Amino acid sequence: MLNVPTPSRAGSLPQGALPEQHSFRHLPPNIPCPPQPDSGINLYMIRQVRFDKKQRVVDELIRRIESGLLEDGFHLPGEHQLAQEFKVSRGTLREALAELKRRNYIATQSGVGSIVTFDGVALDQRSGWAQALADSGALVNTEVLRLEAVTRPDLLPRFGTDQFITLDRRRRSNDGTLVSLERSLMPATGGLEGLPRVGLIDNSLTITLAAYGYIGERGDQWIGAEPLNAEDAELLGRPVGTVFLKALRTTYDRQNRFMEQVESLLDPVHFRLHLQFGTMK
Repeated sequence: MLNVPTPSRAGSLPQGALPEQHSFRHLPPNIPCPPQPDSGINLYMIRQVRFDKKQRVVDELIRRIESGLLEDGFHLPGEHQLAQEFKVSRGTLREALAELKRRNYIATQSGVGSIVTFDGVALDQRSGWAQALADSGALVNTEVLRLEAVTRPDLLPRFGTDQFITLDRRRRSNDGTLVSLERSLMPATGGLEGLPRVGLIDNSLTITLAAYGYIGERGDQWIGAEPLNAEDAELLGRPVGTVFLKALRTTYDRQNRFMEQVESLLDPVHFRLHLQFGTMK
């Protein structure tokens, strides 16, 4: 604990004590003070105005880009015009553009300016990325590679069963490029054991699971990256060792039953991870 000398009488300090040198000593009288901590020292953070202005520019340009107002290939106005529009200095604007470039929303070229390079679609991950992709209206084609019953003794300790239904799918972008490979496991119970015979409802696993009473309530998802092995490389039409994003998502339903584990391999050229935290204002 930091001990602060206490004046021995009004207007004086103990012998040998020096006046305080920190800059957090005085506050305007109209700012209420919180309860005093035991140490007798209160620190107040000074608002970082420049950072807030930069973030405001970043957030607004991202909104315009992701909503399609500024499409892939669009040339942003010059720095002077943008700085005037957002009422910020050109230095703050350059910092905002650098952040957008770092996050792959734009590219900058000397003599040309800033060009929008984002061609993605924001995906709501609460129902899984595959369903989010379908909900977004993105132009993709899905091919079912396998839908059958399997026995997985290695998963018995974790999920309480070794009988599963597996669904393997791969997806292509509108130009025919293979962009993802997805392997799902569901418990072979509650009617799901008949899926290999009857198939999916409306070609949607999420709708099918809901029809059988499985509605996702909670779960977890791990995302990393790893090189493709020989089997996956062949299925995705890529050289062995090509690095793909790998997502592993486990979901439990409202009755706390295990309902799905899905492993997804995603082409990083077409997919990016964007996390938000805190309360949006």
